[in-house]
Amino acid sequence: MDLALLRTFLTVYRAGSFTRAAPLLGLSQPAITGQIRSLERQLGRPLFIRGARGVTPTTVAEELAHKAAPHLDALLAITEADLDATSPTRTLHLTGPPEFTGLRAMPALAPLAAQGVALRASFGSAEECLTGLAAGHHDLAITTARPRGEELAATPLCDEEHVLVTAPRWAARLGGPAVVHAKGAPALDGVPVIGVHETLPLLTHYWNTVFDSAPDRSGAIVVPDLRAVLECVTTGAGLAVLPRYLCRAALDSGEVVALLDPPVPPLRTYFLAIRAGTLALPHIARAHEWLLRAAVHW
Repeated sequence: MDLALLRTFLTVYRAGSFTRAAPLLGLSQPAITGQIRSLERQLGRPLFIRGARGVTPTTVAEELAHKAAPHLDALLAITEADLDATSPTRTLHLTGPPEFTGLRAMPALAPLAAQGVALRASFGSAEECLTGLAAGHHDLAITTARPRGEELAATPLCDEEHVLVTAPRWAARLGGPAVVHAKGAPALDGVPVIGVHETLPLLTHYWNTVFDSAPDRSGAIVVPDLRAVLECVTTGAGLAVLPRYLCRAALDSGEVVALLDPPVPPLRTYFLAIRAGTLALPHIARAHEWLLRAAVHW
């Protein structure tokens, strides 16, 4: 049984009203109604009788509250204790795409380790990250998809610029950026494509935005890590679309070359997502603030 549903149930039970429970949980009243209904479906019994002035618990609710409250209160006391000299180390669970999380988010949060916050990172797709966040497996999620619904909230974190890059020898063979600019996508025919997924999401977005067309090609090399894609590009294996932050050093050193400099470069927005109400926990609020502050310079 989902602990989040039990916490919502216990808060409503104690508040005596969905309306009064809403600000305590940081949820809307419809979201609370949905959670209680979900719990009732799992139990197969009604938990509350709705009235004009609130709700009255059923005998099933009375029994559930009596059994669950001591254990849930103990868990909440552990997870919501303030950081101080006598409290145990708090653990922050962050999830997001591997490259962005590893190269940007975790270094930004690293100083928190000296303040009593243990950091744990996991990687996944946007859907996996948001699903895990909603289930309580993570405290914060960095994702390229804005979550929907009442249970998750998201703040835009930063925009990521995408660059079409290849090795210098390929750029010379193509005639350089001027030729690519003049001929468009057809100038790139015959150059192998390197991507992170069979669907070539970054390349497809770039083609749609810059060339106003869909790429008619498949990946010659597919490896699920943008850092590995960059390494393949630098060896002369072909072309790729990469975030500028990831390939900036390679561009500056001349290991790779940008094939175009469009006036409006393709962008991808990252969002910082949380479960509603969890910013009341000091270690999550602190990490959330640090990431937003660091993202100003990204």
